[in-house]
Formats: sequence, structure tokens, C-alpha cells
Amino acid sequence: MATLASRLNFGTARQLEVLGAMEGFIRKQIEAHKAKRKLWFPNELQPADAGSGSEDEALLTRLRDAAKGIPVAVLVALALNLLTEEGLPHFHRLIAVHFGSGNVWAEWNNTWTAEEDRHGCAIRDYVRDARLYQMTALEKLQYAYIEAGFDPEWEQDPYRLLAYTSLQEKATQVSHSNTGRMAGTAEPRLQRVLAHISGDESRHYAFYRAAFGEILKHDPNQALQSLQKVTLGFAMPGHSVAGFTDLSEVIRRGNIFGPRQYQDIVEELLEHWDIGGLTGLNAAGEEARDKLMKVPKRLSRIADYADAKTVKKAFKFSFLPADRQALEI
Repeated sequence: MATLASRLNFGTARQLEVLGAMEGFIRKQIEAHKAKRKLWFPNELQPADAGSGSEDEALLTRLRDAAKGIPVAVLVALALNLLTEEGLPHFHRLIAVHFGSGNVWAEWNNTWTAEEDRHGCAIRDYVRDARLYQMTALEKLQYAYIEAGFDPEWEQDPYRLLAYTSLQEKATQVSHSNTGRMAGTAEPRLQRVLAHISGDESRHYAFYRAAFGEILKHDPNQALQSLQKVTLGFAMPGHSVAGFTDLSEVIRRGNIFGPRQYQDIVEELLEHWDIGGLTGLNAAGEEARDKLMKVPKRLSRIADYADAKTVKKAFKFSFLPADRQALEI
């Protein structure tokens, strides 16, 4: 126990004990994850090999022609997806800070980071070849996002990190999947890229969901309190990107990701973990459980309110092509 728990950076004595006791479980989850995956690489989706010749030019021409048919709301979603994926350094750091090094959690962090690193590369390769954006404007947003840092108020609670990643991985999977599906009628190549990324996110979601589920078995009262705080205060990983409010509003109006999709995710996790059926809790655990079970209805009201007050609005994004920078939705 001490060999692992002593290398964990954050947590109460009880949390360190629980996380240490989970070492064997986490190792099995890593092994199961690796057995299920089929590694892919960005160049397999958008080749850029030396010596390809004139055939490459014809492919790029067809790609750029097809990309012109991608709806503007989908372009906005894809841009935010790219910015979010390029924020990987923030999340590798957060896991490393909370769980330390030289342990099974660090092994997972390195595996997860290597897989996630391909996502930004694959999207960036596509948007660059397709000439989708004013790239300097997008790169300035990316630079500012990375420079600003990302430090959620988790109060050095490692349970909150695993609760957040359970929600966040599913949210990014849904966002990529919906973006790809809506792009697919115009550009199936982009849908293929996003399907590969979405598949990874689904497997990452399964890992974090299992890890937090194991915490619930060992320490349900504290786990429920941590989950409640994260669920109520959840924000997508790109929420500190400049202009995020307008970006996310276009994506909500486009039915790509918003409160209704988040409600589905919360309901799925509450059911998977059988939160409503947990018994033998102390007063704090019961309070957190009861509040969590009310979250879906609260999210439904938020979605209804947002829909009710929605009127057509003009948006403008400098990273979009000059002739498509303004959109009304």
C-alpha cells in the first residue's frame, strides 16, 4: 500500500488508502483497454508521405471542394473540438499533479496522453489540407488557451478528477460523433477522422467510468460528495477559450452539444453506477445522492429555458473563411 499511496500527491488519508488499494484493479483496466484498442495514426487518415506526386494534388482538390459543403455550425464545432484537443498539456499535467509518478496511475496517464495526442494532430491535418479556416486566427486562440492554463477548483480532491474525466470523455465523444455525423453528408472523410477520435474517447470514458465506479464501492460517501460537486459545476474542457460563450451557443443551437446532451450523459452515468440505489450511507452521502438524482430534471429545465428564449442571432468568428465569417442561426 505504502509503495503506491506514498507517491500520490493529493487526497485525504482515506482517499490515499482507497486509491492505493485500487492498484490491481487499475492495472487490469489498463490491460483490458489495450486489448480492445486498435492503434491508428493520423497519417493513415490524411496521408502526407514523401513522393506521393500528382495524385496527392488531385486528392487535395477533391477534399477542398467537398469541404466547401460543410455547414458553418459544424465548422464552428470542429474548431472548438480542435482547440479542446490541443489543450492536452493541461490535462496531462492535472493527472500528473493529482496522482504523482512512478505508479500505475502514471502508467495510465502516459498511455492516455499518447492516444489523445493523435486527436489534435488528426484534426489539424484535415483542416489544414482542406483549407477550412483562417489558420493564424485559430492558432492565436489556441496559443491564448494554452497560455491561460486550466486549474479547476477541485480542492486537491483526486476523486473529483476521476468524476470529471468520466463526464468529460463522454462529452467529447458525443461532440466529435455529432460533428462528424453532421459533416458526413458533405465530407465523409472528415466523418471518418472524427469517428476514429470518437472511438478513442469512448474507450477512455469506459476506463474512467470503471475507475470511479470502483471508488464508489470503497468510499461511497466521499465519492458521492465529490461527484455532486463536479456534476453541478461541470464545464467543457475548452471553456476558457476566448469567445467560448458564442462558440458553445452556436454548437447548442446546431444540436451538436448542449444541456440536453449533457443531461443524457449524467443520466447514463447515474444509472450505470446505480447512484439512486446506493444504501448504507451517512447523512452527507445521502444528501449528495439525493441531489445528484435531481440533476437530470434541473438540466432539462435549463435546456427548456434555453430553447424558449432562443431567437435568431448573428455570430461572427474571425477564424472562419472570409466569406463565411458571419452566420445567423
